[in-house]
Amino acid sequence: MPKMKSHTGMGKRVKVTGKGKLVKQQAGMRHNLEGKPSTRTRKLSGTVEVAKADTKRVNKLLGR
Repeated sequence: MPKMKSHTGMGKRVKVTGKGKLVKQQAGMRHNLEGKPSTRTRKLSGTVEVAKADTKRVNKLLGR
C-alpha cells in the first residue's frame, strides 16, 4: 500500500496550533481594498479558527 500524502496546498493555508486547533488567514483581504471600509479591513486582518464543519475535511487533507 502506498504512503498517504498530505495535500501541500492545504498545508500552506492552515496551521495547527499546540492544542491541535486549525487556524487560517481570514478571507477577503486580497483585492478591492480601497472600496472596503478601514473598519472592515481591520476586522479581516489576523487569523481565525477553521469552521467546525470543515475540520474533518481539512484534517484528512493534512494527513492527520
